[in-house]
Amino acid sequence: MEFLDIVDENGEPSGGIIDRETAHLKGIRHRTSHLWLLRRRGGSVQILLQKRAENKASYPACYDISSAGHIPAGCGYVPSALRELKEELGADAQADELICIGRRTIVSDEIFFGKEFHDRQVSKVFVLWRDMDEAEFSLQKEEVDSVRWMDFDECFESVSNNTIRHCIAVEELMMIKEYLKNGGDML
Repeated sequence: MEFLDIVDENGEPSGGIIDRETAHLKGIRHRTSHLWLLRRRGGSVQILLQKRAENKASYPACYDISSAGHIPAGCGYVPSALRELKEELGADAQADELICIGRRTIVSDEIFFGKEFHDRQVSKVFVLWRDMDEAEFSLQKEEVDSVRWMDFDECFESVSNNTIRHCIAVEELMMIKEYLKNGGDML
């Protein structure tokens, strides 16, 4: 069973913990880390999309954040982001390579397989510049079907217009767009 910190509206732990299933059943606020991989190719910025495994309970076979996950109780945003990157994509990074571009609050009420799912997350959103080909990633097959680099502008349009099957929030792509517009670059 996976336990999560119960957090306030700013993502600060309140001192309580809850198991992940109960958090989603009752809509208890918890933390996640979202990590987007970027690279420059042919004069443009590309973004790595993860295609979720077919057997996922939520959003199977949809394009998603490069790497993301719930933060276990007692763990921080950055260590969790690095752990998820390693687990899901088999890639390594150092804490100082992650660039935090903001915080996002997620409130969602869904039904998956006939069960209520109330998601209340406070997420920190990071970017990581990493020039790797798709074949260089070691994918966690239980979680990830494949990865795909896409031109950032094309991704933004595809998600905004729902021309690809995805579970990506345009709000996060807007955060990345703002980061790039303000001179965001490889550090």
